[in-house]
Amino acid sequence: MNVREQFPILQQTLKNDLPVTFLDSGASAQRPQCVIDREKEVAESFYANAYRGVYRFGALVDEQLEAARDAVREFINAEHADEIAFVSGSTMGLNLIAFGWGKHNLQPGDEIVVSLLEHHANFVPWQQVAKQTGAILRVLPLTDDGQIDLSQLDDIISDRTKVVAVTGMSNVLGTMPPLKLLSQKAHACGAIFVVDGAQSVPHVATDVRGDGIDFLVFSGHKCYGPSGVGVVYGRKELLEQTEPILFGGHMVDQVRVEDSTWAAPPARFEAGTLPIVPVIALRTAIEFVRDIGFAAIHKQEQELLALAHQALSEVTGVKIYGPGPAAKGPIVSFTMDGAAAEDVAHLLDRKGVFVRHGHHCAMPLHNWLNVPATIRASFGVYTNADDIHRLADALRYVRQRLRLDD
Repeated sequence: MNVREQFPILQQTLKNDLPVTFLDSGASAQRPQCVIDREKEVAESFYANAYRGVYRFGALVDEQLEAARDAVREFINAEHADEIAFVSGSTMGLNLIAFGWGKHNLQPGDEIVVSLLEHHANFVPWQQVAKQTGAILRVLPLTDDGQIDLSQLDDIISDRTKVVAVTGMSNVLGTMPPLKLLSQKAHACGAIFVVDGAQSVPHVATDVRGDGIDFLVFSGHKCYGPSGVGVVYGRKELLEQTEPILFGGHMVDQVRVEDSTWAAPPARFEAGTLPIVPVIALRTAIEFVRDIGFAAIHKQEQELLALAHQALSEVTGVKIYGPGPAAKGPIVSFTMDGAAAEDVAHLLDRKGVFVRHGHHCAMPLHNWLNVPATIRASFGVYTNADDIHRLADALRYVRQRLRLDD
């Protein structure tokens, strides 16, 4: 698989003739030319507001938005296109689920189960909803290698559990929880199963019906698409139980002085003007991923993960966190003895190697790891072996610059 040439941003040469070594796809993936072209085409050829007019541009925009909705439905194997709502991103989507469904369906003493792997976007909303409803937040612990401790499931998921909300892939460790098993445990107790798919959807095939997922979110910008658009999937009956958390135009049925009523899903969750160009271009990004195929993506990622673990293990002072390469997604988080994560990231940039540093919006996980910050290299479909070798060489340069071997 060689699609790197389809990403124009990676074709440039940096100062001192350095190639771009982009290893931050877990934060935002780069866009292929087809997505860039589609955004430009919409802006230049038929842009108009949505659901507002019968003239030809408006009608074409409406048609393209609904085609994008159906493309998402097919991509995640949802049953109905009206189970797909477009929002600003995964964070907004998880807040919608927590406050739109959770706040109106949870009672004092009910339990919400999350894991220590979670991004703050799938932790803090549930924490706050628990405080507001009197529900109890429980946290699934991890094994030493950063996987959910399945031996604790029966102790934590019980008849009091009303929500189980987990990541599809840890944005720090790359850990991929067993979604089908967790959904079965949740449903056996009468709980709903929520998946934060921000990291997993671009890398592994998602089957909301096959895996028993009741709510799913993911973002366009991590899936080789535009920023500013995310997806909320919810089973039809659950969306009908969900209240809106943003109010305004398009999402209403009737507005009177005394009160208002809401449109049917998904319109009730799409207040105001949708991000029209990003939504339409998201369809192009999804088609780009589907054309490559998840089997090819997985094969390349496993090869790169094995190479990265081997190459980084040969750099003095580097410690990798989480599962081994065969048991995770395309994320490698590590520290370097004697060096602050921020200093390492700054020095890597001098070699054209772009990584993320910090707690990656996962403070509870970093507290468990007992480190304030890690350096994260995350891969996309354009990542190749040369990127991994340049990372390892640049880490040796960091050690030299910081005089860690003196």
